[in-house]
Amino acid sequence: METFEFRPILSGLPYQKSNRDGSFCHWLSTIRLSRIILCILVVLVIVPIITHYYLSDVGSEQSKSFHSRNKLDLPDDLGSIKASEVKIRIEEMLRIKMSVNNELRDLEAKRQKLQSEISSLGMKIEELKNEAGRKVIDLDRIKLSISQAEVAHLEILERNQPELRLPAKLEPNPLIDILPMPNHDVESNCSIYSCIDFSRCSLVSNFPVYVYPFNGEGYEERISASLSQTLNYNPHITSNAQEACLFIYVNSSPESELRKNLQNLSHWAGDGRNHIIFHIGFFPKEMPSLISHAVNENSTFGRAMIVQSVFHTYRPHFDLLVPPLLGPPGSDVWYDLPSLTPARRRYLLSYSGHLQSSSEVQKTLEQLTASSTSDEFYFEFQCFHPKNESDSSLCGTVQTRSAVLQQSTFVLIPLPHTDLTSLAVQLRLYEALKYGSIPIMVGNHNAKFLLPYEDVIDWNRAIIKLPTSRLPELHFYIRAVTDRDILAMRRQGRVLWEKYFGSIQSIVDSVIAVFRHRIGIPPPAILDEPSPSVFNETFVPLKTEAAIQDINGDLDENLGPIEPAYPSPKFQRNLTFSLLHGYEMWNTWTHPFHLFPQTPYDPVMPSDAKFIGSGLGFRPIAGGSGGSGKEFSENLGGNIPREQFTIVILTYEREQVLIESVARLNGLPYLHKVVVVWNSPRPPSPDLKWPEIGVEVHVIRTLKNSLNNRFLPYDVIETEAVLSVDDDAHLRHDEIIFGFRVWREQRDKVVGFPGRFHAWDLEHKNWAYNSNYSCELSMILTGAAFYHKYYNYLYSLVMPQAIRDKVDEFMNCEDIAMNFLVSHITRQPPVKVTSRWTFRCPGCPVSLSEDETHFQERHKCINFFVKVYGYMPLLNTQFRVDSVLFKTRIPHDKQKCFKFI
Repeated sequence: METFEFRPILSGLPYQKSNRDGSFCHWLSTIRLSRIILCILVVLVIVPIITHYYLSDVGSEQSKSFHSRNKLDLPDDLGSIKASEVKIRIEEMLRIKMSVNNELRDLEAKRQKLQSEISSLGMKIEELKNEAGRKVIDLDRIKLSISQAEVAHLEILERNQPELRLPAKLEPNPLIDILPMPNHDVESNCSIYSCIDFSRCSLVSNFPVYVYPFNGEGYEERISASLSQTLNYNPHITSNAQEACLFIYVNSSPESELRKNLQNLSHWAGDGRNHIIFHIGFFPKEMPSLISHAVNENSTFGRAMIVQSVFHTYRPHFDLLVPPLLGPPGSDVWYDLPSLTPARRRYLLSYSGHLQSSSEVQKTLEQLTASSTSDEFYFEFQCFHPKNESDSSLCGTVQTRSAVLQQSTFVLIPLPHTDLTSLAVQLRLYEALKYGSIPIMVGNHNAKFLLPYEDVIDWNRAIIKLPTSRLPELHFYIRAVTDRDILAMRRQGRVLWEKYFGSIQSIVDSVIAVFRHRIGIPPPAILDEPSPSVFNETFVPLKTEAAIQDINGDLDENLGPIEPAYPSPKFQRNLTFSLLHGYEMWNTWTHPFHLFPQTPYDPVMPSDAKFIGSGLGFRPIAGGSGGSGKEFSENLGGNIPREQFTIVILTYEREQVLIESVARLNGLPYLHKVVVVWNSPRPPSPDLKWPEIGVEVHVIRTLKNSLNNRFLPYDVIETEAVLSVDDDAHLRHDEIIFGFRVWREQRDKVVGFPGRFHAWDLEHKNWAYNSNYSCELSMILTGAAFYHKYYNYLYSLVMPQAIRDKVDEFMNCEDIAMNFLVSHITRQPPVKVTSRWTFRCPGCPVSLSEDETHFQERHKCINFFVKVYGYMPLLNTQFRVDSVLFKTRIPHDKQKCFKFI
């Protein structure tokens, strides 16, 4: 019997592994061999049976499948198959094909749907990434704007410039106080500071001048009427004698009657202080009577200032020598002037006048005529019926003298031996400057001789002074003068003649301006042009939000902070401008008659001043430490305090094009305002939606359709920088900002994008307008150009009216006229900056500039403008401006100033 050993199992106590293994081995050792064999046999019998069962079942399924396929397969012998069976098989195949096609279509649709969803999701991911990048850039811009606002606020709190207010009102000494006439010594030594009552001439009084009524007796009717008219046109003239700084008495009586007339003046006050005696013009027989200083103690004119064309005795910087009144009352005077070119004319030197036979001047001129030189001379020494042989009288008529002067490079003007000046000298100088012959003043320079406006005009730029002792060197001297110097002196003489000699109005204005300059009162402020809105007071134009447009990746580049509107400071240098720039005002810019709000000629402070005591308004790069693109974009830097610019758009009935152009300006840094000059007589459509671009858009109603309206000095333009653009111009933001930064360093020039040049027509021997590709340019079209508002005043109020009339006649050429004006003033070419060839709007209508008549008119404009100026003021330039780091390899952690410029 088999014996078994039972061991109790402890509940809840798990066996250890070693115990289990030992128990199994022990159990196995107790089993009999017969039982093991029996179990193996049972397994060998059952396993084959089960295997056979399952294999037979799979075989039956495969057989069914095989038979199903056989239904579709066609046998090799088709003749043995019935037609019905073939039909069944074909139908089955078509059904299967249709089912497969449906499944494929469903799968393709699902695949396309999945691909579309993937693409859509990818685009959304990219949009979200771009939007996130834009939001980051916008956030940086906002942070930058906030930091700029904080700096501006801090400047306001800590500004070191005191707020100015008008000074206390000066109390003038009453003119009822009668003072005795000064003695001869006091009268002869009168100066502005000893014989002028400054209490009547406040700095903020605008220099009021009172003119006594006069009837014109003793003057030619032409001069009398012109004086009355031009004196009333001057902005300083007042009808209130109580507020006047100076009093003008136009003398029309001989000196013997002058004393009585002066004493009868209502404000003479005994000694004539603050009075000007006008004694100019031609009297009967073309000989002026002179006011001479008294030789006794009974003085004639006391402390009054004398203005006349000839002096025997003269008080420097108190009296004033002026040219005779020979020109028209006013208006343009260019039409009777010859061209400045060629530099060397037919006659190298000319002289026409009576000279005594023993005169050293005549001997020298006769020797020149007899010399073996190729130079031509024109000398005429004998006159018929000379009026005053000792006065070197003129020969011939005005017509004959002008014909000779227009062919003379130089003209000789002998000075009187004793007098300070003479009528003949004045007439010779007047005619020489008018007809472009450079005066050579020959005389004894040990004695003082006078020239008109001598204390404000630099005559060394227009005439040659030659002592009599150097007459033998005369030919050598004038032959040594180069063509450049000849043309420069001839041009300066013409400018002086036009501004201060050419008309009665110019002489009257110059006289008053000289005395105002002597007393130290600023000129009157030049007036702005009103800017009436095209919308009436009750109409509110429709507004629409303009999206910030990403033009070729503009939004990926930070171009500067978005700041609140900041107008340029104006009239800050009222008192010092004449002191620092008085010479330029009278001799270079030749417009001392008005005070401008700003000019492009303000002095630049030393670089350390903006860090030490004078940093108000400056925005140095990275606070002064400098940097590349990132730091550059955050501040304007440069040598000028911060400022903004105004965009002026000229348009005519192209509403949609205009709206798109305005909308593109949304988000533009440093933009102060957009001014739209609406040139159409019809107002904009009432349903036109104007985009909101973050700055004011002012639409100006014009009086007439004129291209000159583009350059009117509108009062809504409150910045020095003006960007003039056409309504179809298409400029990127980075181009505009780069152009603005360049203009800040070239403030007196036209800075812009599309360049043109003036070409010499070899066939017709005149000038032609050229827009072909060239390596030289001389003009920048004002359809996309920066310039200073100062030139708006000069264009509209100072430039000859004939040019503006020609622009209106052709409805063309206003951009050429502006380039002529700026080059004439600066004698510099314009500046072209890099653009990305996006100047013209690709979707805009065809421009008038593509018409052939447009170019023909521009050819005519250029040649007409040359005639007005007397020469071609345009100058060529052969370079354009790129940003500093353009095409420069920089480290990967640095940025360029601009990505594409």
